[in-house]
Amino acid sequence: MNAQESTMHALVAGGGIGGLAAALSLARQGYRVTVLERAGAFTELGAGIQLAPNAFDALDRLGVGRSVRERAVYIAELRFMDGVTGETVATVPVTERYRHRFANPYAVVHRVDLYQPLLAACDAADGIELVSGATVRSYAQDPSGVTVSTAEGRTFSGDLLVGADGIRSAIRDQLVGDGDPRICGHTIYRSVIPLRKVPEDLRWNAVTLWAAPGWHFVHYVIGGGKYLNLAATIDDGAGTAVSGRPAPRDHVRDRFREVRGPARRLLELGEEWREWVLCDRDPVDVWTDGRVTLLGDAAHPMLQYAAQGACQSLEDAVVLGEVLGGAAFGDVPERLEKYNAERRRRTARIQLLAREMGEQLYHPAGEAARVRNAMLRSMGEDDLYQHMAWLHGARPLWEETA
Repeated sequence: MNAQESTMHALVAGGGIGGLAAALSLARQGYRVTVLERAGAFTELGAGIQLAPNAFDALDRLGVGRSVRERAVYIAELRFMDGVTGETVATVPVTERYRHRFANPYAVVHRVDLYQPLLAACDAADGIELVSGATVRSYAQDPSGVTVSTAEGRTFSGDLLVGADGIRSAIRDQLVGDGDPRICGHTIYRSVIPLRKVPEDLRWNAVTLWAAPGWHFVHYVIGGGKYLNLAATIDDGAGTAVSGRPAPRDHVRDRFREVRGPARRLLELGEEWREWVLCDRDPVDVWTDGRVTLLGDAAHPMLQYAAQGACQSLEDAVVLGEVLGGAAFGDVPERLEKYNAERRRRTARIQLLAREMGEQLYHPAGEAARVRNAMLRSMGEDDLYQHMAWLHGARPLWEETA
């Protein structure tokens, strides 16, 4: 490592999963990194999150794979249920054969159990500075580098800027200028309950999806087996963005009156529900401007139906670090363009896949639902794995070129 590499300074707007992962990836390449987080402390809210093998491949490359594995719950299968008939339509085993095929497990965690290992690694890294209470509003660049301005009246300067500031990214607003996110018209209600409150016959070691016309319900164990994550989504045509608003228990029950059987028993256990109106954006080809680039939800926000949002942020971070490794000051714009080119096709494909899954797998009715069930039932284990290979596989399966 030469002196130029060791003194290169990267600014990261956003201290979420993607921002911390980017900081780690760059620090491992010798960069000094300043992470600017708008909240008063570095923390992660939310509930459960699914991690496919591609996420664990990225986490290993970031040096935190072992820590996340220690907190993860390793499920036995992905289970697809018909929410109308109550029948099991398809199962995807994710144990030995799956792990051998994809070189890593499929697991579920509480978001905190992913975030904390990333935060601890950043805290322990000499080259990473974490700055809270810094809401990045804009950037300016010139031949000497890039400077960001915050809502609090502070400025920070560096050699490059990574916008990891989420779906409503201020960096994206300036760089891409495509307005507000697309509201998809689905409302999701989330709750996390102690597993001790769940009847033993409902403690399934699976990520279970109940799919029905206009709604679906997902549940799985998180928190090292101590909690059950509940997520109920309704296609209600919501037109106003909502993020984490408390929802009364009776309100959630009433909205999902059609839920029956075991799914109903679990829904009734939900407490302290919160609601979000789901949003995403159309894919864009260019999310880099000179010394500024985007990452994660700022670059390619996607609906949760492919369970790949966090996974793709982690992949972004790894590729960003690898592409910028060994760069001199003058190389940065070209290297960021290469990062953009290597990531845009894959992430755009997943953005569109997530939309398609919501329409064709999660909520169809009548004949469309019968066709869906027949299609899924016709597929064997190897067929299902083959369909997943491009999505769940570790590099080089997910490596793309322009």
